[in-house]
Amino acid sequence: MSVPITTNEKAAKPEPVAQPKPKNKKPLGLTQLQNGAGREAKRLAAVILEVLGGARSPTDAAAALTVSLPRYYLLEARALAGLLQACEPRPVGRVRSAEHELTTARKQIERLQQECARSQALARVAQRTVGLLPPPPPKAGAGGKKRKRKPTVRALKVVEVLQSDVPGEAEAVSAGEQPAKE
Repeated sequence: MSVPITTNEKAAKPEPVAQPKPKNKKPLGLTQLQNGAGREAKRLAAVILEVLGGARSPTDAAAALTVSLPRYYLLEARALAGLLQACEPRPVGRVRSAEHELTTARKQIERLQQECARSQALARVAQRTVGLLPPPPPKAGAGGKKRKRKPTVRALKVVEVLQSDVPGEAEAVSAGEQPAKE
């Protein structure tokens, strides 16, 4: 026979205590540092960090790296610039590359060409149902050469227009005088 549990007995039961997660021996950041860079880059970064931390002087660091002091300062500036760049927030979501943009543009061109061909076919069918003749095909020689345009000076055209409207005023304007006001 089971005995019903009252609310007081429910409260008396201890709840299970959450076990703390075991801590990793090495932080995640250190494992990433060990994998990516070369030996010389790691040595350079360690020396620069020692200088920034105050454990070494810049002169000692330059001697340890076997570079001149100005070269050390240049390397330090590059390292700090890289640090700042790495601290910039990264864009959220997918980063579009130039190749992806090119592929997307090519797909869009192909789709638009198909749509254009479809629209042209529909226009031809509509013309046939109405009874219109299709436009004549372009002549082979017409598309190749264009007639050379005779060059004209725009200022001379403007002068001709001005002279044809009012003969007296156009001559005065061309001579640089103010036209007579009535």
